[in-house]
Amino acid sequence: MNSGIRTEYLKKKFHRVEALRGLNLDVPTGAIYALVGPNGAGKTTAIKILMNIFPATSGRAEVLGTDSNKLAGRAFTSIGYVSENQHLPDWMRVDGFFAYMRPFYPSWDRDLENELVKQFQLPLDRKLARLSRGMRMKAALASSLAYRPKLIVLDEPFGGLDPLVRDELIEGLVERASETTIFVSSHDLAEIENLASHIGYLEGGCLRLSEEMTTLSERFREVELTFDRPPISPETLPGTWMQVNTSATVLRFIETRFNEERTVAEIRRLFGDVRNVTFTPMSLRSIFLALAKAGRDWA
Repeated sequence: MNSGIRTEYLKKKFHRVEALRGLNLDVPTGAIYALVGPNGAGKTTAIKILMNIFPATSGRAEVLGTDSNKLAGRAFTSIGYVSENQHLPDWMRVDGFFAYMRPFYPSWDRDLENELVKQFQLPLDRKLARLSRGMRMKAALASSLAYRPKLIVLDEPFGGLDPLVRDELIEGLVERASETTIFVSSHDLAEIENLASHIGYLEGGCLRLSEEMTTLSERFREVELTFDRPPISPETLPGTWMQVNTSATVLRFIETRFNEERTVAEIRRLFGDVRNVTFTPMSLRSIFLALAKAGRDWA
């Protein structure tokens, strides 16, 4: 499968701070890939290297098959980039902003522009400086979608936005997902869960996991075992179990490689008869909280 974005052993140091530590990332063409992680994980650093805003210390990054350090000029006519702190020409009206942008992009679609203006309810006669943060993000996104880019890169696009605006932005992205690759970094796990086809978890400059959302959801379960008497936890537990704890006659843990038949067999081997076993699917937020607490790789 072709890659919209690929990095190999990508590293970035700022003096003594190592922001990226050998990042190996592969974003399939056509994917909606969400890169998530705590503040300071290296998400924005990775995106700025991909967009050739600053260079890597070592390693390699490719965007649409081109080395990121060679991205310039015409290459950006295939890439839409929107960041949390997007700088817009505040003195321009919205209609003037679009008129200014059109000549830079040979593939600019006026019909799509008009459709996006209506969808996002953008006030064409108002200056960008007088727009709310949500409206500014809509204007920035519309200007990045109107030329039908092959890749859209979004750095924390949902931060500080009210739920209605987030929903409108996501709707605009999803409607055009079939014709582009979308790479988005975000803290908003609830929204990402409804948007992404693939997910990557970055922590401390290292990619802890990267996989399809459906695969991730299927392999994590909260497990609860109920016994007739307080259980004795074996000295050695399966390596795929984490956060094992007991309370009275209940033992709980998180299974990171869930397979009902195999998991039940492991429980019987370790504990014999168990009064009751429950398996509960986990939200994306719960999964990443568990990973963050464990501080381990579960790829």
